[in-house]
Amino acid sequence: RHVDFNFSFAVTPLCCPSRSSILTGLYPHNHLVRNNTLEGNCSNAAWQKFQEPLSFPVYLQKQGYQTFYAGKYLNQYGHPQAGGVQHVPMGWTHWLGLVGNSKYYNYTLSLNGHEEKHGDRYEEDYLTDLLTNRSLEFLRKLSRPPFLMVLAPPAAHSPWTAAPHYKSTYGTLKAPRNGSFNVHGKDKHWLIKQAKTPMPNSSIQFLDRVYRARWQTLLSVDDMVQKVLDQLKSLKLLDSTYVFYTSDHGYHTGQFSLPIDKRQLYEFDIRVPLLVRGPGVKGNKTYLVGFLVPKERSEGGIPSFGPAAEDLKPHRVSKLGNFETCGLQIPEFFFSKLPSWEIPGIESCGAVRRR
Repeated sequence: RHVDFNFSFAVTPLCCPSRSSILTGLYPHNHLVRNNTLEGNCSNAAWQKFQEPLSFPVYLQKQGYQTFYAGKYLNQYGHPQAGGVQHVPMGWTHWLGLVGNSKYYNYTLSLNGHEEKHGDRYEEDYLTDLLTNRSLEFLRKLSRPPFLMVLAPPAAHSPWTAAPHYKSTYGTLKAPRNGSFNVHGKDKHWLIKQAKTPMPNSSIQFLDRVYRARWQTLLSVDDMVQKVLDQLKSLKLLDSTYVFYTSDHGYHTGQFSLPIDKRQLYEFDIRVPLLVRGPGVKGNKTYLVGFLVPKERSEGGIPSFGPAAEDLKPHRVSKLGNFETCGLQIPEFFFSKLPSWEIPGIESCGAVRRR
C-alpha cells in the first residue's frame, strides 16, 4: 500500500526556493524565489500576490477540502515587511504557521492570523510535539472529508534540539564514511575545490555530533507519523487517505570535505526521502518533488487547470522528451539550480541529471 521512491530529488538545495516549488509546482526560474531573504522573494509581498494564488491548497480548498497547515512555511513568513503574523496564506482553512526559520523552543506562531508565543517547557512548547497534538485535534474535530493536512516540523534543521527523552539516543552514531566523505573535490566547481582536505579532527567530531543530533530530533517526527496514522485508522480514514513524507532538500556531513550544510548541487544535498501511501499508488516512475503538486491535485480529483498548467513543466516551452508524469510531459532529464546566494558576489550555479 505504499511506495518508497529511492531516487527523489529536490529542484534546489535551499529551503525557501525548494518549498516554493513544492507549494506551486514551479521551478525556481518560474516562481522567482532566489534565496531565503525578502529581497530574494522569500514570502515577500510579490510572492504573496503572484505565487501564493497558484499554490496547491488554493485549488483543493475550491473543491471543498478542509485545509490545515502547521509548522514552518517559508523562511521569511511573519516578517513585519511581509504582512506579519496577520498574513494567512491563501488556501488554508486552519493555519498554524511558524514565524521565521526552524526553532524547537521560544518561537512565535500565527494561529489563523493571531500571535501565539511559546517558551521553553518541553511539555507545552516543544514544537514537533505541539504540531503533532494540534494535528490530532484537527482530525478529531474534522466534520467531514475531504481534507488536506500539511505538517512541517523543524526537524532535522538546526539548532538540532532533541526531545529530552531522546537526547542520549544514538550515543555512538557517526556520519557515514563511505563515498566522497573527506575526499577532495578537485574535479568539482570552484567552491568545492576550496574545502580543506583532509578535514581536521575538530571538524569531523563536530559533524558527527550534528549527524547524531539530527537523528535524535527525527525520533519525534517518527512519533508524529505514528500518531497521525493511528488517528486516521481510528477514524476509518486511513485506507482512503494519501500520505506523503518528504523534505525540501538534503544535507551533507563531510562529503567532499564539506563539514555540514546544504546548497551544493550534488546528490547528497538534492536527494530527499519520498514515501507515499494510499489507494492505487504505483512505483517504477520518476518524480521531482515539484511534481508532488500536480500529483496532489490529481489525487484530489482536480482536472488540469488553466494556463498555469504550462508553468508546471521544467521549462515553459520545452518539447524535450515524452516521459509522462501525472499527465505532464517532462524531459528525460531534470534541472537543479541554486538561484542565488544571500551573499553578494557569490555566483549561482546549476546542474543537469538524466533520470
